[in-house]
Amino acid sequence: MSSEIPEAKKHLVPVKGTYPKGFKATGIHCGIKKNGRKDLSLIISERPCTSSAVFTTNIFKAAPVLLSREILDKRNGQNIYSLVTNSGCANAVTGTKGLANARMMSDAVSKLNGVEESSLVMSTGVIGQHIPIEKIVNGINQAYELAKQQNTSDEELHEGWIKSAESFMTTDTFPKLRSKKFTLPSGLTYSMAGISKGAGMIHPNMATLLATVVTDVPITVKALNEALKHAADRSFNAISIDNDMSTNDTFAILANGAATKDGEKLIIDDINGGDFIQFRDDLTEFAADLAKLVVRDGEGATKFVTIHVKGAKTFADAKQIASTISTSSLVKTALYGQDANWGRILCAVGYAGVSSVIPGKVSVSFVPTDGTAPLRLLTLGEPENVDEARASEILAMEELEISVNLDIGNQEAKMWTCDYSHEYITINADYRT
Repeated sequence: MSSEIPEAKKHLVPVKGTYPKGFKATGIHCGIKKNGRKDLSLIISERPCTSSAVFTTNIFKAAPVLLSREILDKRNGQNIYSLVTNSGCANAVTGTKGLANARMMSDAVSKLNGVEESSLVMSTGVIGQHIPIEKIVNGINQAYELAKQQNTSDEELHEGWIKSAESFMTTDTFPKLRSKKFTLPSGLTYSMAGISKGAGMIHPNMATLLATVVTDVPITVKALNEALKHAADRSFNAISIDNDMSTNDTFAILANGAATKDGEKLIIDDINGGDFIQFRDDLTEFAADLAKLVVRDGEGATKFVTIHVKGAKTFADAKQIASTISTSSLVKTALYGQDANWGRILCAVGYAGVSSVIPGKVSVSFVPTDGTAPLRLLTLGEPENVDEARASEILAMEELEISVNLDIGNQEAKMWTCDYSHEYITINADYRT
């Protein structure tokens, strides 16, 4: 797989990791994809997990979305042991048979777990086709055995997680995997590992694409739900590639509490407590890193762009404006053409539907990522005499920030997006061929 990753993306794939205790992951080819690439991922926990998830708001919710939500509701987010994911077929808009197939996927893993309805399910790929359930069930048995056989060495765990991330991929050009250790104010050290998937059909309202985070932190369902919602709004709900929301978008988290030693009673429950706030912020930062990987792999993208809206009255207002700018086709094509047409940015601010904006207070700048000074385009509603040569230099960079200051409050929000290129059209015109 590593030989097929574009040279410019190889630095984004980790060569080692630090993984949460009690989890194992793997990925295999079970026969969904015709090209022989991995298409089935399995993540299992040796201990029961508290779990939470946010799902697509698309009306045509895929069968795995409906089933996973049903399982979480039935179990009140408790006693979840695994997550099984297939790529190559979305199992979306597949009717009662599709839902039955999703249930067979979950049941196959749950049987191996020894606990009924203990596995969540995710699927990604072409919409409107049925999954080859026999191949998947056979693959689940194989993957489960491989995961169970893993030792706990850092090298073998990392290899399993890389294989798992590869199994999420469709038009992705590299596996999106991250892991990290954290420390809470109480002194507990814990870890997170996460996988994200996506390169197109991404404009979440979580939802987004597919993503999962597992952690060995001890936490109640109530606190986990609160942390996940906060994190999703500032990570996977803060990216846009093409303004299309998938039928399968899911962001799930599993926490098994294995970071605590036997006999320890520590558990995060108080959402006003220091440990919860730290965990919430750790999760948000971690999820944002995973979300940015998706934008960096945007179909046909040549630029990674941060939209930073500050000085708003509310976070919701700042987020709405940032989202509107990030989804503007005119802004995104101007970025690809390296055209400093800042009027398109201001136009998007104006039609974002935020009534508190005062035109005479708005300022807009291009912020380069090389540490040099920002280029002011509009200051307090008045246009600057823009240095077009400097603007072209900044827009030629692979990374840049568009800063919008509303100057009417102290709230801010960020969205991460990319440009629209000719290659995006080529990829999606040929998707099924």
